[in-house]
Amino acid sequence: MTSIETLTLEVADTAAADRFYTAFGLGSRVSLRASEAPTTGFRGFALALTVSQPSVVNGFIGAALDAGATALKPAAKSFWGYGGVVQAPDGTIWKVASSAKKDTGPDTRQIDELVLLLGSADVTASKRFYVDRGLAVAKSFGAKYVQFDTPSSLVKLALYGRGALAKEVGVPADGTGSHRLVLGGDAGAFTDPDGFAWETAVPVPAT
Repeated sequence: MTSIETLTLEVADTAAADRFYTAFGLGSRVSLRASEAPTTGFRGFALALTVSQPSVVNGFIGAALDAGATALKPAAKSFWGYGGVVQAPDGTIWKVASSAKKDTGPDTRQIDELVLLLGSADVTASKRFYVDRGLAVAKSFGAKYVQFDTPSSLVKLALYGRGALAKEVGVPADGTGSHRLVLGGDAGAFTDPDGFAWETAVPVPAT
């Protein structure tokens, strides 16, 4: 496996979700699929948009809130930069962040990176699972955080301890049922140690 080609969110109402993600400004970066699979609480993952400066963070956060998202962490400065967290109407959690604390220009509404953060019960075991399937490690901080090297991917993949990820995005760690997330790659269909499902996918270019 060398890349993530598709990221599919399973939602109860695809038309409503499509309106939200169009307003949010994600284009074809996410796909939608109808699902009524039971799910409660934290679904074990979050999606992070990395952008260039605070004005871009505010643009995306504002668009999400105007389209019906709920603020989990209002956009604010921190020691690492500037960012905020929202939850889409379909339940997906989105973090928008920049390492810059000051603006150097107008809001471009441009996404530099889209990172999928998977909450893992055992980061070391999940890291080994993905390395065994062909992913190289780009960054690793012990059993706390791992980011894989997927330069050709539409989406970058990272592992985070489940509890730490829930704290990072401002929600309780408890949750049951479906993740309502399906990943598409070039290594066939499988399920990782934390129950995240993969399927074979045809590459979809970003817009």
